[in-house]
Amino acid sequence: MKPVTYQEIKQSDAVRTYIKKADESLCAIGYTEHAFAHVTRVAENAAYILRTLGFSDRTVELAQIAGYLHDIGNIINRVDHAMSGANMAFRILDNMGMEPGEIATVIAAIGNHDEGTGFPVNAVTAALIIADKSDVRRTRVRNRDVATFDIHDRVNYAVESSEITISEDKRAVILTLSIDTEICAVMDYFEIFLNRMLLCRKAAEFLGLNFRLIVNGTKLL
Repeated sequence: MKPVTYQEIKQSDAVRTYIKKADESLCAIGYTEHAFAHVTRVAENAAYILRTLGFSDRTVELAQIAGYLHDIGNIINRVDHAMSGANMAFRILDNMGMEPGEIATVIAAIGNHDEGTGFPVNAVTAALIIADKSDVRRTRVRNRDVATFDIHDRVNYAVESSEITISEDKRAVILTLSIDTEICAVMDYFEIFLNRMLLCRKAAEFLGLNFRLIVNGTKLL
C-alpha cells in the first residue's frame, strides 16, 4: 500500500474546496482567517517541531497532513469543528487508501486540537496543538475598521510578529510574540488565549518540553 503524501492532500480538489468553504463560513460569522495561509503555516510548524525533535519522516508528514486538514470541520459548524473535522478527514483519507493506523493518528490529532475538549494523545496531536494555537498574527484579521474590532480582532491585529521555535538544547518550545501595546494590552492576550496557552503547555510536556511564552522580550511563561 503506497502511503498517502502531504502533497497529495494539498493537491486534492475536494480538500481545497472544504478548506475554502469552511473559511467562507467563518468569514460569515466574523472569525479570523482559517484558509490556506493558516492551515499551511500550522502544517509546516507542526512538522518543524517533530522534525527538530528527531521524529521519523513519516510521523513528520502525518503532522503536516493533520495540520492541513485540522479546520475542515468548520464547514459544518464552528461548534465541535474538531470532531466533525476528524470524521471528514477519516472519510477523505480512507478513500485515498491511507493505512488505518495512520488514519487513526491523524484523526486523533484533528479531534483533539481544540482547547475546549482537546488533549495531546500522541506526538502528532501535541505538535498540531502548539502549531495551531501559536498562529496569532495581524494578517489573520479580516475586519479593517479598527473602530469596530472585538477583542479577538484587536489581539490578533496587535501581534506584529509571532514565531515558534525549539530551544537549542531541545528542552523547550518557545512562542515569541511582538505586540503593539498601543492597540492591545498584554493582559488582553491572556484574557482570550489563556486556555490555549495551558493546552500548549500540556502538549509541550507530552513531548518532553517546557512551554515558554516571550512577549516583547519579556518571558511570561
